[in-house]
Amino acid sequence: MAWNQPGKGNQDPWKGKDPGNEVDAFVNRLKGMFGGGSGGGSGRGGPAAGGFNPVPWVIGLVGIWLVFNSFKLMDERQRGVVLRFGEFNRIMTPGPNFKWPWPIETVTIVDATQVVELSDQVRVLTQDENLIDIKFNAQYRRDDPRLFLYGSVNPEQTLRDAAESAVREVVGRSTMDTVLFDRAALVIASQERLQESLNFYQTGLTVVNFNLQDARPPEEVKEAFDDAISAREDKNRIENEARAYASKVLPEARGVAARLRTEAEGYRVATIARAEGDAERFSLLAAEYRQAPEVTRKRLYLETMQQVMASNQKVVGGSDNILYLPIGGTPARAGAPMEAPVVRLPATQAAPAAPEDAAPTRNERRPGGR
Repeated sequence: MAWNQPGKGNQDPWKGKDPGNEVDAFVNRLKGMFGGGSGGGSGRGGPAAGGFNPVPWVIGLVGIWLVFNSFKLMDERQRGVVLRFGEFNRIMTPGPNFKWPWPIETVTIVDATQVVELSDQVRVLTQDENLIDIKFNAQYRRDDPRLFLYGSVNPEQTLRDAAESAVREVVGRSTMDTVLFDRAALVIASQERLQESLNFYQTGLTVVNFNLQDARPPEEVKEAFDDAISAREDKNRIENEARAYASKVLPEARGVAARLRTEAEGYRVATIARAEGDAERFSLLAAEYRQAPEVTRKRLYLETMQQVMASNQKVVGGSDNILYLPIGGTPARAGAPMEAPVVRLPATQAAPAAPEDAAPTRNERRPGGR
């Protein structure tokens, strides 16, 4: 309710008070707070003797502001971009740095060592006209603070657009099988293409790592692609099993072949050596036969009979020299009954005469066992 509302009487709050005294009291209190004198003025509203002088305070505050505004301590992760009257001047390095106070020089701090991650997914048409949903991940740093701040309008959005463009370009030149199952070369090509774009647009960004994390067909045809992938896996499994079987069987076959070749080579060498030995023995025997034909024939006859008799069981008895030999080529066992024809040999039997120039047969042996 207002103090001068009608019907309430005279309720003036300044009644009985001097406004000039109240103001003087307030000014005196301010003087006391700032160390000014409390002497009275020469009159109402006049200057007070020994009044407050704000100039030293203003100068002190300006000095403190200049000291703190001219000193900049940079962290190891940070870089400072210094502008002098709005124009680029230098880059502040980690540690204490000094500059001209504002508005002469201004500093913008950039975190130059932080690795920032960007992920996105795009749908790309491959070279063989198949749609692929592919996810990519890019990790980057702000290596050039000046270009990052003033090289382009929005460097991080430029990075996103350039990464999508690089993925579309690289994947669009590849087939679906390469994108789904062999993306190593595509990752390298995409990272190189992305870095070229960032350098061209002067973003000041450097790609640390780039990955094509996942590539899969659209959901509308996912089942058909899953069947194709399953068939491919079965094919790879069967091929691996076949290679394992071949790696097991082929060494065994090569070993058998090597053994047969070695045995054949040994048989060849032995046969040749045996034939050469027989030929040499026959030549020596023919030479001795020419020197003593009768002795040689008789000696060969005796050696042959000795060889035959030694390999078979026989019984010789009686006055007419009855010889029992077993039937067949297998010698009879000791103690077994023998059913053999009886061969009667005369008391004396001479070998038929042979001409002196006749050569001995191949089965004849030299005297002395040769």
